[in-house]
Amino acid sequence: MAQRRSLALPCGAPVLAISFLACVATGVELSVNNHAADFTLSAELGPPISLSCHVHNSSQAEELLWYRGDGQVGLKDGNKVNISNICISPVNESDNGVTFTCRLARDKSVQVSVILDVQFPPRLSGEETLHVEEDKDVTLTCNSKSNPQAQTTWYKDNHSLTLQQNHHELYQTSEVFRLSIRKVQKSDNGTYTCVVESPLGNGTRDFHLIVEDKKPIFPKEAVIAAVVVVTITIVFGIVARKDRIFKVW
Repeated sequence: MAQRRSLALPCGAPVLAISFLACVATGVELSVNNHAADFTLSAELGPPISLSCHVHNSSQAEELLWYRGDGQVGLKDGNKVNISNICISPVNESDNGVTFTCRLARDKSVQVSVILDVQFPPRLSGEETLHVEEDKDVTLTCNSKSNPQAQTTWYKDNHSLTLQQNHHELYQTSEVFRLSIRKVQKSDNGTYTCVVESPLGNGTRDFHLIVEDKKPIFPKEAVIAAVVVVTITIVFGIVARKDRIFKVW
């Protein structure tokens, strides 16, 4: 009687298959705007930017993915295979420093990234008028966004501000420029100007500081009202007991 034999794959088949896929994926390359490695792209506000991702060294159709930061960009069906294009329009300040990445769908380690370097002149904001009592602290905050980073200077009444030790304090980051004044006096009254200078343009913002008289600890009106109430109470008390008081006398 003939023995039945079962057919089996060679033990090395799975390893060979994995090795074959790895070789295929490894040979594929991507380029974005003709750059095969990560790069930085300079841009201006307004005009749109086009990014084009191409597949190289592949003998089959390759699906592509686009990411803005960590979020995936939605692509139409005709814009996914072998060549994929995205458009940033209009370019604005929020696009500065953002990374756009094109990845191979079946092997996301194959990718090319581009960082947008959006340059724009200074944009200033901040509270324009501040009221503060004498002997209290106040902070003038000049919010300044620009790329490249700008140089900032404070002026008082159209003159360079002379900083006094233990009275003025400056704090600066890439987007915030603060002037703190400790225990303000009447002499601190005036218009403070934040001047921001950049190669792409300058910006100014005025802050009107109004130093008010120091308020009494106890409001005058409340004290007067309390005195009146106490006086009336005493008078009524005396009137109510006038007979006894006269008898004692």
